[in-house]
Amino acid sequence: MRYFIQLSYKGTKYCGWQIQPNGNTIQEVVTKALSTILREKIDLTGAGRTDTGVHALFYIAHFDSENTELHTDTNLIFKLNGYLPKDISVHLISVVKPDANARFDAISRTYVYYIHQQKDPFLEEISWYYPHKLTIDLMNQASEILLGYNDFTSFSKLHTDVKTNNCKIFHAQWKKENYKLEFEIKADRFLRNMVRAIVGTLIDVGKNKITLDDFIEIIENKNRNDAGISVPAHGLFLTKIEYPENIFYKNLSS
Repeated sequence: MRYFIQLSYKGTKYCGWQIQPNGNTIQEVVTKALSTILREKIDLTGAGRTDTGVHALFYIAHFDSENTELHTDTNLIFKLNGYLPKDISVHLISVVKPDANARFDAISRTYVYYIHQQKDPFLEEISWYYPHKLTIDLMNQASEILLGYNDFTSFSKLHTDVKTNNCKIFHAQWKKENYKLEFEIKADRFLRNMVRAIVGTLIDVGKNKITLDDFIEIIENKNRNDAGISVPAHGLFLTKIEYPENIFYKNLSS
């Protein structure tokens, strides 16, 4: 049977989601936990990569198990959370259709980037400290421009193995509350480093370093060197992934 597992994790101590030879990753740790608890070799497929230091409030992966009674084990989530380190948590396990895929069946993904403009020791690992004046209205006007484009080569990490740099952005908006800023962006897919590069370029708009016309030109030039810096990873959170309802059968309660 195939299962979706819903996780959250603090990415500070990890080299991202995907298993790699020289670094501790979320995928490696969760795969080991599942294999140990279920007493079988588990292959875990994630909804996509998150880079080193990036966090997830909501992440989905799928795995298959030969244990046909797994969906009756109401203590499974409790057992997994007891085994996993404190910076990774399992929230839900769902029985899904045999061909359901955590990566390719996703309809949309939502990220939020957090910035704080007043020194706050409690936010240091989960928000970027940027104490400079920004014009939020201009940044939101630039964010709206993103919705009119599909090719985001200008904001993609160079030399990736993807077949297309086309994405459909559904929503992009800045919000400010006191000294805290949030940038939320939702799309059908994201390129590697895309959100952090977009935020860095929108920061340039907010500093009046570039104009809205410059921002449009950056997108249309399709050149990563024209865009702004990639902001630090620790301010970025994956917050939601949406799937078609008809791929789910049953949820396992904790």
